[in-house]
Amino acid sequence: MCGIIGIVGTTEVASALYDGLTVLQHRGQDAAGIVTVDGAHLRLHKGNGLVRDVFNQNAMSRLRGHIGIGHCRYPTAGSDNADEAQPFYVNSPYGIAFAHNGNLVNTEALRREMFQDDRRHINTDSDSEVLLNVLAHELQIQDRMALTPDQIFKAVAGVHARARGGYACLALIQGYGLLAFRDPHGIRPLVLGERVTPEGREYAVASESVAFDVLGFKRVRDVAPGEAVYLTVDGKLHARRCAEAAVHAPCIFEYVYLARPDSMIEDVSVYKARLRMGEKLAQKIMRECPDHGIDAVIPIPDTARTAASSLANVLGVPFREGFVKNRYVGRTFIMPGQGDRVKSVRRKLNAIDLEFRNKTVLLVDDSIVRGTTSKQIIQMARDAGAKKVYFASAAPPVRYPNVYGIDMPSASELVAAGKSEKEVEQLLGADWLIYQDLDDLVWAVQDGNEELKQFDTSCFSGEYVTGLDQDYLQQIEMLRSDDAKAARRSA
Repeated sequence: MCGIIGIVGTTEVASALYDGLTVLQHRGQDAAGIVTVDGAHLRLHKGNGLVRDVFNQNAMSRLRGHIGIGHCRYPTAGSDNADEAQPFYVNSPYGIAFAHNGNLVNTEALRREMFQDDRRHINTDSDSEVLLNVLAHELQIQDRMALTPDQIFKAVAGVHARARGGYACLALIQGYGLLAFRDPHGIRPLVLGERVTPEGREYAVASESVAFDVLGFKRVRDVAPGEAVYLTVDGKLHARRCAEAAVHAPCIFEYVYLARPDSMIEDVSVYKARLRMGEKLAQKIMRECPDHGIDAVIPIPDTARTAASSLANVLGVPFREGFVKNRYVGRTFIMPGQGDRVKSVRRKLNAIDLEFRNKTVLLVDDSIVRGTTSKQIIQMARDAGAKKVYFASAAPPVRYPNVYGIDMPSASELVAAGKSEKEVEQLLGADWLIYQDLDDLVWAVQDGNEELKQFDTSCFSGEYVTGLDQDYLQQIEMLRSDDAKAARRSA
């Protein structure tokens, strides 16, 4: 779930890319990078850490040019060291810089093809570098004397024919412009924006529309599944669908957790979708336990706050802020190791005892993945004096790995994998555990755009829209487990 942004401007774009990345920082806190086109040169700066730590005044002063792309990284399988900060670069053909959000499910097959057939060397474990080299090869077999929009779109069609998975990509092609494209299923989000300045029309492409708000761009539309958008160096826009029709299945977890509530994705307000999630969850509570006796509804900050507010309203129960969040601790979901996640919960949250003392409280979170955080928060509520602690998840049980760019761990580390809801309730130590029903979650998002007929719900349903090779889940089990990550860090 990385954040990507690209701008074709009429003036210097580095500072705008920096500002856009800070707004997209929630999508990745591991590494960041920006590349710009400065005449005949690509200017690149990247490194591990938050956006504000990677870029200083000296670095920004060197990122000159009117076209550029930026990336903030969230490590998924095989992408958790400093060498894999993006954007990546290859010098042939033309010189191409590349940033990617998502994950391929046929990386190893493509890696072999790159070496054996295309004679290209892949230097890291990142599937983003593989995808870049696939694009570079497809561009290289076009007429290199006159690279036209038609040939660029043919190259993207070649990428779609070879790559499987969820991906939203930005590529700077030296001398030509900015290319943006999205996988045929539209799993990972990508939004197009524009603004008019005294110098002329400017375009931007980003993971979320919220990046446009801070920069003064107007959201035009989502990049369609399988579509490529080519923005030339002189600001002309070309667009074409480059893949055969496929099932449009955007990732529903974007609406549950990943995206900011002030974003619009697929013409659906993330904020409104989360309000509807809370309403549906409240209706389930009323059906299953009308005499619930809940004294207060308390969100786990921050993502669950929207759903919890509408849930409390439907139940007619006071909404209370029972936890204060330390803003200087990152999202525990994307921390690299179990030990870090366990230690961070107490650093991240502190309970307000008065909101718990002698009360039956309903704690609301956006989802439950490993259960580590949820278990500790429930205990914090008890320590603060709660009489009973109920726990509600705005999402269904997460029982399967996500393979399209979200580092949900191996199945063995998912608290709900192979367990009943009652068993999870006991493991977490809650007096009552309530999960959202999958049909209600789908409705909550779909109600914002009835043209959306299907979603990627694989982490809840185990149904993978791209299909998976038989041994793929076993491979990511070996890559994504906390033990495997710890071994790679100590190597």
